[in-house]
Amino acid sequence: MPATVRPAAAKRASTEKSAYSTSNSVSPSDSPSFNPSPHSSNTSLSDLDVKTNSHPKLINTYGQEFKIPDYTIKDIYDAIPKHCFKRSALKSLSYVFRDMVYLTVTFIAFNNYIIPAIPNVYGRAVAWAVYTVLQGLFGTGLWVMAHECGHGAFSDSKTINNTVGWILHSSLLVPYFSWQISHHKHHKATGHMQRDMVFVPRTRAEYALKFGAQVSELMEETPLYTAGHMIAQQLFGWPLYLITNVTGHNFHERQSEGRGKGKKNGWFTGVNHFDPASPLYEFKHSKLILLSDLGLAIMGFILYTACQRWGAANVLVWYGIPYLWVNHWLVAITYLQHTDPTLPHYDQAAWNFTRGAAATIDREFGFIGRHLLHGIIETHVAHHYVSSIPFYNADEATEALKEVMGEHYRSNTEGGSWGFLAALWHSARWCHFVEEPVGAEGSGVLFFRNRNGLGVAPRKEGDLKKEIIIGADE
Repeated sequence: MPATVRPAAAKRASTEKSAYSTSNSVSPSDSPSFNPSPHSSNTSLSDLDVKTNSHPKLINTYGQEFKIPDYTIKDIYDAIPKHCFKRSALKSLSYVFRDMVYLTVTFIAFNNYIIPAIPNVYGRAVAWAVYTVLQGLFGTGLWVMAHECGHGAFSDSKTINNTVGWILHSSLLVPYFSWQISHHKHHKATGHMQRDMVFVPRTRAEYALKFGAQVSELMEETPLYTAGHMIAQQLFGWPLYLITNVTGHNFHERQSEGRGKGKKNGWFTGVNHFDPASPLYEFKHSKLILLSDLGLAIMGFILYTACQRWGAANVLVWYGIPYLWVNHWLVAITYLQHTDPTLPHYDQAAWNFTRGAAATIDREFGFIGRHLLHGIIETHVAHHYVSSIPFYNADEATEALKEVMGEHYRSNTEGGSWGFLAALWHSARWCHFVEEPVGAEGSGVLFFRNRNGLGVAPRKEGDLKKEIIIGADE
């Protein structure tokens, strides 16, 4: 069902209409091996009302009223058929084998048969471009299987999970255990402005500070600027996340491990996924971080040896450009799972696990998403509630949970694969920063606003009862 826009916002939204829907589906949890935050029990909107002494009207970017989820984690678990939790190492390994066959057959076919049969240099260039796109998709499929391993959804054996995950991720230059640890923190604190680890949006104050002006003084963002930002995000977002923790929270001194004193995200600050002393980790994780680094070193040596034997240009085409495609899909998928005009974010006072897990959205990428990428795009809400459910059971789990989540389930399936790609542009134009809606100051619930005249307008400086910098009171 298409999202509706309130009359007050209709004029602003006219240039970029939404194809988004708010369906009545479901959302499953963080791995059962991880306990949700103590805030994730039965907190409801009435609890928030007690704190604010009011009934704030929460308005999302489209001008729709948002109601805070009031179901519990127990409701979620009780709704899922028990067989959805069953994992099969043999079945999971069969998908890994399938993806590796795709990669191998494509490599042999293009190198030994397709390319040699094309006499024209331009034709060969096109063929190689097709090759890199296909290998990027197949490589992303393996990335998703390693992701299954990291959540314990691959098999019942921790040894099998971590062995397969380490091999697959290392082959894609991903520090497996380092990623696994920080990714679990993302699942434990999804939508939390001070603790989330993935695509934490800028607050109004942070966004204005970036440009050295108040939001109301900023000009509309040009389409060219948006395009440039998107290209940079898709090319460099993943390596920058690993190296500088860009898009992750920047409140390291406040985290339970207490190793972030004086450390902020950025270059050469110690906040990264490679240093055992990084504030992203605890002392007990040190050996795992080093093992992750070892995997990268081994893969780096393999690539170096391949360059020496077959030449850097060949390795660039065979592996380097497909690797960039994998990074692109990884960033696009993650960005669109957590960035949408309908989604809230929460301050400490309003967040709990149930609310945070619902602050995600399912999308549709057609055959590519469901077959090549193992449904990671289509069942992400479910994954955030019960991430140990294997991907091949996630569709059934999602359907079972729709009755629990009701209006709180978010999906955007219109347009299929093209709709998924179009959503990258849509979210980039609509979602610049987050702030509390007018009249709901102090609620701790924030929604996206933009400076492009789309949807609900940002608050005027004169409307600010107090400028809240998220995390200042924590």
